[in-house]
Amino acid sequence: MNAKELSEKLLYRKKSVYEKADKKTVDAAFDFAKGYAAFLDAAKTEREAVYTSIKMAEEKSFRPYKMGDALKAGDKYYYNNRDKNLFLFVIGNEPIENGIRINAAHIDAPRIDLKQCPLYEEGGMSFFKTHYYGGIRKYQWVAIPLSLHGVIVKADGTRITVNIGEDEGDPVFYINDLLPHLGHETDKKPLGEAIPGEKLNVLVGSRPYDAAEGDAIKLNTMYLLNEKYGITEDDFLSAELCVVPAFKARDIGFDRALLGAYGHDDRVCAYPALTALLQEDAPTHTLMCVLADKEETGSEGNTGMKSALLPDLINQIAVALGGDPAVVRANSKCLSADVSCAYDPNFSDVFEKRNTPLLSCGVVLTKYTGSRGKSSTNDASAEYVGWLRGVMERAGVVWQAGELGKVDVGGGGTVAKYIAGHNIETVDLGVPVISMHAPFEVISKVDLYEAYLAFIAFSRD
Repeated sequence: MNAKELSEKLLYRKKSVYEKADKKTVDAAFDFAKGYAAFLDAAKTEREAVYTSIKMAEEKSFRPYKMGDALKAGDKYYYNNRDKNLFLFVIGNEPIENGIRINAAHIDAPRIDLKQCPLYEEGGMSFFKTHYYGGIRKYQWVAIPLSLHGVIVKADGTRITVNIGEDEGDPVFYINDLLPHLGHETDKKPLGEAIPGEKLNVLVGSRPYDAAEGDAIKLNTMYLLNEKYGITEDDFLSAELCVVPAFKARDIGFDRALLGAYGHDDRVCAYPALTALLQEDAPTHTLMCVLADKEETGSEGNTGMKSALLPDLINQIAVALGGDPAVVRANSKCLSADVSCAYDPNFSDVFEKRNTPLLSCGVVLTKYTGSRGKSSTNDASAEYVGWLRGVMERAGVVWQAGELGKVDVGGGGTVAKYIAGHNIETVDLGVPVISMHAPFEVISKVDLYEAYLAFIAFSRD
């Protein structure tokens, strides 16, 4: 055996999907990305992601589930948790006590939310006051086109859906930035301090209401909102409105091999996990896809993964099929489908290249997340990681190992530890992202497709 053959046999090296996959697979990846881009454009908030996913599920004969429903092999159900969190499952042919194969991704993304009393006027302009949601770099959100999404619920229970800034004829919104001619002192500040959170005020108007005295611009803004939606300023108190980039998903580069968009983290994992499940009609294993809310703010609340809903649903499924819920959980397996960072040569000093995912080298298996001493990590067992390696290798999935940056530089968390806390084997698997949490992130189309193939392999092995 020569040195090259010995190296291939004994040494680990990340390999590009383009190096390992055939042209048919690459073409399929580019085609798959078209559907994903359409999903991104339709689902810029967790509510929109739930509605879009339900529509896709119902086209595949999924039905709404109610606690206590009778279940049998082949049944396909979804459970809509408050329009922000969605569970979909297909009952398999094997005994339920063999466990459930679970893919869990989150559908919320960093953004800017409106405060409860948002509207004010100053300096000849009307603005919305905001509170940012999740880990953003605030300077990235100024001087870009923004759209307004969400719901307003009036005191009588009427619910109004808001979506302004996405259609060609819509206005967009804006957060003012300081001109460079007057920004010398601001330029001296660290990036994290240059734009304070209280200055992320969204510009929404500048025309006064005719003949009004005092706050005439604010009054005109409120008049236009009342004319369009029938609301008064009090209705902001029971509204969930957020500001997101008005960008559409777009191909990146001459070769169109990359896709840029808002919300890759974590809809780039949610979409392949969802579509992998939707094609299953008569699986061996019982399968579940979880699309979770609130991951970017700690998975709290009744729509986050810290809620009791996941074990509640597993218990209901187990009992309906004559199984012991504790046994079902103990034998279940989960992929916590969340993104990882991709190595960026422009910022190479924060990455440890041997253990950082590379763009276009496939889906990323992350044994542990957390930060500085593996704080707040699940840290999957060697046995489970070894089993999953076998699954992907048998299916020919292109994958790579990775973690989030250098040990003492940063880190991050996922929903894995909350699912593992229910005695379910769990490990992170997802797509590497460039410029994670930016208003416009970048992924490789072939990595997206390998994630899809990984979720299929996990469901069927």
